[in-house]
Amino acid sequence: MDLQFLRDLYKLDGPVASVHLDTSREDQDADRRIDIEWRGLRRDLEQQGADEATVAALEERLVAAPHVVGPQGEALFAASGRVVQAHVMAAPPAANRARLLPVADPLELVIDRDHQVPYVVVAVDREGADIDAFAVGEHDPVSQHSFNGGTLHISKVRAGGVSSGHFHRRTENLWDRNARESAQFVAEAMDSVGAELVLVGGDDKAAALLREHLDGLSRVADIHTVSGGRADAGAMKSLRASVDQAVETAMRRSHKRVLERFVDALSMQQAVEGFPAVKEALAAGRVEVLLLAADRGADPRLWASRAHSTLLATDSAGLGAAEEPFEAPAATLLLRAAAESDAQFTELLPGTRADDGVGAILRF
Repeated sequence: MDLQFLRDLYKLDGPVASVHLDTSREDQDADRRIDIEWRGLRRDLEQQGADEATVAALEERLVAAPHVVGPQGEALFAASGRVVQAHVMAAPPAANRARLLPVADPLELVIDRDHQVPYVVVAVDREGADIDAFAVGEHDPVSQHSFNGGTLHISKVRAGGVSSGHFHRRTENLWDRNARESAQFVAEAMDSVGAELVLVGGDDKAAALLREHLDGLSRVADIHTVSGGRADAGAMKSLRASVDQAVETAMRRSHKRVLERFVDALSMQQAVEGFPAVKEALAAGRVEVLLLAADRGADPRLWASRAHSTLLATDSAGLGAAEEPFEAPAATLLLRAAAESDAQFTELLPGTRADDGVGAILRF
C-alpha cells in the first residue's frame, strides 16, 4: 500500500494529537456511546498535555462528522488548534485511542487502508448497467453511472418460422451492443479510482457479454462475478453483501502474495526482520515494503529527529548531532520513515511470524 497520503501529516510542527475512535452507528444509543468514548479520549489528551484549542477543534469535528449508518471509525489528526486531517475508516479501530506525540501516529488508519482495495461494482442486465467506483478511504462512491441502452426487441420472440432466426440475431446483437457500451463506462470508472477489482452481478448472459468486452480493453484488474444485481431491492442488497465478501477475499489474496514474497525474500537475504535490522535498512533507504503486525502493545520507544526522518536510534546519543531529537513508539517512527522514503506498507497478518512483529522487503 502506498503511504504518500501521510506525508502532509509529517510536515506538522508537533505536538500532534492522533485520535482513532469507533463511530459505528448501529443502534439508537450510538451517539451517546460515541460521546462517552470521546470524553474519555479527551481526558487522555488533556493529561498528555494537549492544549485546549486543539482538543476543542477535535471535538467540533467529531460532532460535525457525517452520520454514516453501520460499522466505521474516525481517524483525526490535529495540531496548533486545528484539525489537519480527518478520515472515515471502513471498520472501527481495534481500540479507541488518543495520543499526543511530537509526530502523527496513524497506524490504525494505515491498517484500515491496507484492508481496502479500489474497486468497481457493476449491476448489469441486458439493457445496461449501474456502475459505482470506490476509491480506498472513501465510504461513498467516487463516481456513479447508470446506463440503459436500446430496448427494442430486447427479448427473443417465441414464434417459429423463417423469420425467427433473424429476430433472434437482432436481439442478441442488441444485447451485445448494450454490453459493449456498458463496458466503456466501466473502463472509465476503473480509471477514475485505479481499480484493482471489478465485481459484476446480475443477468448471467449480460454479465458474460460484459466480461468479454472488458477483457478486450487495455485495463489491468481482476474481474469477478458475484451474486445479486439491479433487478430489485432484494437483488441490490444481495449484491452489496457479496461485494463486501469479495473485497475481503481480494484483500486477503493480495496480502498473501506479499507475505509469501517476504518469507521467500528472507531465505535469500533480500528481506530483514526485527527492530534493529529494519531501522538500519530504513536509514540506508533500502526498504521497499515495510511490514508491521497490528498489535503494537509491546513496542519499545525509539529516538528520531525532525530533520532526519529515516534516522532512528535506541537513545538520543545514537542520532549524533541531529537537531530536535524526540522519543516515540517504535512503530510510529518506522511508519514515518517508510512514508518519507517512498516505501510501501503491508500488515503482517496473524500466522506470519517476524521478530518484534516487524519486517521489511529490501530494494537491493
